[in-house]
Amino acid sequence: MSLTAQAVLAFLPILVAAVLLVKFRWPASRTMPLIYILTLMIAVFLWGMPWIEAIASTIQGLFITFDILYIIFGAILLLNVLKYSGGITAIRNGFSDISRDRRVQVVIIVWLFGAFIEGAAGFGTPAAITAPLLLVLGFPAMAAVMLGMMVQSTPVTFGAVGTPILVGVKGGLENAEITNSLAQNGIMFQDYLQIITVNVVIIHTLVGTLMPLFMCAMMTRFFGANKSWKEGLSIFPFALFGGLAFTIPYLLTGIFLGPEFPSLLGSLIGLAIVTTAARKGFLLPKKSWDFPSKDKWPSFWMGGIDMNSHTLKHGKEISIFKAWLPYLLVAIFLVISRLPQLPVKIFLSSIRFGWEDILGTGINAGSAPFYLPGSILVLVVLITYFLHKMNLPDFKQALGDSGKMIVGAGFVLVFTVPMVRVYINSGSNVSGLSSMPLAMAEWVAGSVGNIWPLFAPTIGALGAFIAGSNTVSNLMFSLFQYGVAEKLAISGAMIVSLQAVGAAAGNMIAIHNIVAASATVGLLGQEGSILRRTIIPTIYYVLFAGILGLIATELLEVSDPLMSK
Repeated sequence: MSLTAQAVLAFLPILVAAVLLVKFRWPASRTMPLIYILTLMIAVFLWGMPWIEAIASTIQGLFITFDILYIIFGAILLLNVLKYSGGITAIRNGFSDISRDRRVQVVIIVWLFGAFIEGAAGFGTPAAITAPLLLVLGFPAMAAVMLGMMVQSTPVTFGAVGTPILVGVKGGLENAEITNSLAQNGIMFQDYLQIITVNVVIIHTLVGTLMPLFMCAMMTRFFGANKSWKEGLSIFPFALFGGLAFTIPYLLTGIFLGPEFPSLLGSLIGLAIVTTAARKGFLLPKKSWDFPSKDKWPSFWMGGIDMNSHTLKHGKEISIFKAWLPYLLVAIFLVISRLPQLPVKIFLSSIRFGWEDILGTGINAGSAPFYLPGSILVLVVLITYFLHKMNLPDFKQALGDSGKMIVGAGFVLVFTVPMVRVYINSGSNVSGLSSMPLAMAEWVAGSVGNIWPLFAPTIGALGAFIAGSNTVSNLMFSLFQYGVAEKLAISGAMIVSLQAVGAAAGNMIAIHNIVAASATVGLLGQEGSILRRTIIPTIYYVLFAGILGLIATELLEVSDPLMSK
């Protein structure tokens, strides 16, 4: 089989998924089972992958699926518990009296609070939480969704306490060849992930610091009376301050603590700094900005939910400190459980269940459930139940709502992640072919050459656009990106980092996330209009990330520990 034929067949499942999801608007629940079967057929009948290897890869994928779903469940459960305890209402009210300038509200609520929700929960929740919050504060529904989608960029790589790196990149790269190469060079897989993490926080910091300014300019251009970019750009000092208040601690946290914490701690620190500064009038513009009067709004700006008659309040009134305390506890417990100087990390990670040498294939799978962020989130949920003095019916309602969400996500992931593992492990075959991602990589390397870093983030964004998930994009494309880098003799860690950054930016145009956010404000049917707007910051993000990647690999000649030893 020629290399071109291999590349075409390897790309076929991704192409079919894109066509079904985007062109025919099939739901992922219909698309991904079909794509799993298609991938399985190509791997077994065209690649020569033994059935036993394909089955073992599927089982391996189910172990990874458990990890993802457990983290999602814990994150969504905590959000729902706060919803029913009154915590979300208290947090919302705490924002409303800081400033009447809509641009200031965007920096604080969308950029910083949205980044915090991403760091804590991920998986599309920032837009689903911030959009109705903005609606309550008087934003047009379409503006609320557009802004909520835009925050799903810089923080996303470390969303859900690092899941896109810890599960996505790790699961996407883990194969025998790379693991053996790391071992021969005396490098642990965790150390390699940390190198990628450092690259990612640097790129995101350089590109993402301007995102709050971008949000303000997009808002004034598309939803202002004067349709002016200038009115948004005029808040440059405060927006830059808000950007740096997040990205500087985000950068330092990623370098010194690892992938679980950048978005979580960066946003918490940023919120404390920026809200204090805003209350004191620091860097605030002299002239406040607001939307035109509501009677002048076009009908397509407005959703089907009237927040004047729709209350978000649940449970008893609680203090702002008590409302934030559960998330502070999540951050504290995560730090304690991740510090290598403490015995907690070793103890929690030592409790594992798994399957070594699945069906005699040499493929391994396992999970350390108590070390997963999901266990910490569940622990904090239990503490919150007593801390907020919740009644049992409300807690059961939060549990039920979370369970329903997991059932939907779980069905899709049960097919998606095993498909990715079959895809990655297809190198174990009787035909002597490279795995499907590496076959694509070899073809791309020969066709594109050393300017590949410029395009690497776009591939990550494409994966997120198709799958609606940074994590799944990383699972699908990390090995492919690494393979291209290896063929071109440039840093694999840098190219995988560009993949992760692009996959984060791609969440701004992920159809699934747009639909979910639109539903929270009654704006279903306007997804195309939102997509046409959010594609603008997405192009900015992947283009500048790609330029930085090209500078790093070609001018700075950043090395890779696997290629320099």
